[in-house]
Amino acid sequence: MNVREVVPSVDCKTLLAGADFADAYRVAIDGTQVNARRAAEKMFARRPRWEEALLALRNMLVRPFGLKTSGKGEPASGGVIGLFPVISETTDRLVAGFNDRHLDFRVVVDVAPSGGGQEITATTLVKTHNWLGRIYLAIIMPFHRLIVRNMLQRAFSQTAR
Repeated sequence: MNVREVVPSVDCKTLLAGADFADAYRVAIDGTQVNARRAAEKMFARRPRWEEALLALRNMLVRPFGLKTSGKGEPASGGVIGLFPVISETTDRLVAGFNDRHLDFRVVVDVAPSGGGQEITATTLVKTHNWLGRIYLAIIMPFHRLIVRNMLQRAFSQTAR
């Protein structure tokens, strides 16, 4: 299965004005057609224990700084995907994320036709607000890259081309 890093092709100004970080990963799939919500649900459905352990460690470390921890925040009218409130949704795109004191975060899941199948792209946008946000982003970046690739691979390994 080929999960590959691609140049983000989203309009950052519309989705998260002032974003100072963006990356995107894509996988091509055959077989069952999915919409953006279903693709996002599959990506965030089950996490391996090592991801759960990293998330628990993250929550423990950021709690003293007053940062949001998993499962907390404002209710979203579009529901929640994984840990993130849904901000907007169409058949082809789902945008989820939240704003916090240290940074604002968006995950964008796009679904596009490709040949006889689809391409699923997960784009991450981050806007840092202060030194804490910049340090946090630098620390989590290696884990972020590993986790996003793993999520796409795990969710679509049976239908990948």
